[in-house]
Amino acid sequence: MSLLKRLEAEKQSEIKVVEEKKEKQKDTYQDLVHLIHREVIKEMDAEFLKSVNMDGSQNEETIRQEIRRIAEAIMDKEAGVILRGERDRIIARVIDEVLGFGPINPLLEDDEVSEVMVNGPNQVYVEKKGKLQLTEVTFRDDEHVLHVIEKIISPLGRRVDESMPMVDARLPDGSRVNAIIPPLALNGPTITIRKFSSNPLQIEDLIRFGTLTPAMAKFLEACVKGRLNIVVSGGTGAGKTSTLNVLSSFIPGDERIITIEDAAELKLNQEHVVSLETRPPNIEGKGAITIRDLVRNALRMRPERIVVGECRGGEALDMLQAMNTGHDGSLTTGHANSPRDMIARLETMVLMAGMDLPVRAIREQIASAIDIIVQQSRLKDGSRKITHITEVVGMEGDVVVLQDIFVYEQTGMDNKGKVIGRHRATGIRPKCMEQLVASGMVLPPDIFES
Repeated sequence: MSLLKRLEAEKQSEIKVVEEKKEKQKDTYQDLVHLIHREVIKEMDAEFLKSVNMDGSQNEETIRQEIRRIAEAIMDKEAGVILRGERDRIIARVIDEVLGFGPINPLLEDDEVSEVMVNGPNQVYVEKKGKLQLTEVTFRDDEHVLHVIEKIISPLGRRVDESMPMVDARLPDGSRVNAIIPPLALNGPTITIRKFSSNPLQIEDLIRFGTLTPAMAKFLEACVKGRLNIVVSGGTGAGKTSTLNVLSSFIPGDERIITIEDAAELKLNQEHVVSLETRPPNIEGKGAITIRDLVRNALRMRPERIVVGECRGGEALDMLQAMNTGHDGSLTTGHANSPRDMIARLETMVLMAGMDLPVRAIREQIASAIDIIVQQSRLKDGSRKITHITEVVGMEGDVVVLQDIFVYEQTGMDNKGKVIGRHRATGIRPKCMEQLVASGMVLPPDIFES
């Protein structure tokens, strides 16, 4: 063997030894965290929790100090010499286990993370700046992941087991959670958390990110204030809810707004907002309240605006009928890859309502109800762009006529993988301008120039 090959082999051997040592240390720390966690729960259950005041006023800092005391005592007894920094790390993990959501707690506290995906105990991904990244976070085993799922859903009176292996829930801060367990999830219990932003995006943020231009923002603001019916369309993770939240912020503060969602994510700052949320069936499979039920009920609540988090079924028919019977200025989102696809999706959703309507009648309903479709996409570099602002003009024969007012043109990618492109006006003056002018909305005459 040559000297070069021998040196390379020795280097690889050293790397392997270091990695094995790291893995062994990691396992030791995991076992230690598990042991301390067990002892903390046992001791706090037996003695400490008795001291919690009847009104629940025992503060979190006191509990943290007690956990630290118990953990220090166990490490002195069980683990021998551990460096101060390592001790602090172990104690932090035990505190996360007791007070938070275990290993994923630091990810939930990281402002740069927008989504957390647990694919079984050994693989945890996050989304940062629109890109998926594998983290070093792991769980002990399937039971550990199930324990975290239980911790999330039990305060909500929900359960997950073999008879009900899927659940949607919400964290105290409003983050949306989906959990699915074996036998449906083959990799082990799986958790997906869409984080809720404590500071909702404003239109200035979307302009700064390049999601849209100031001209597009002015037009959309005029459309909302001028009471046009708007659908925000896009794929999963395209940023539809964030855009819907921004558009909702343009609704005047003196109007009564009813929001309807599966999991409450919209955060409106207006004074007169009533938020409604669906309810899943109970253990017997009864008592479910759907978005369709809530849309029907909202019509009896004297709404001036109805904002539906997402139309995905028969509620589309109720929504269209509401838009056509005086409840203008309504907003919603839907899953589709283009404005034309969104029209086709709405047709399908209306048919899901179980009404035996001719296709032409459905299209006429859509054409007269929807005014603007805002198409949003997540591009290859993770950036989110409004790719079309499209007006629904009316019917021509059996076809719903659409015209693009603004579009995004992608011209390529740079050497860093960033998408190159630009937003531009198509040069078409929207037909709805008459309605906007009648509502007192004045836009610069050059805003639609190509």
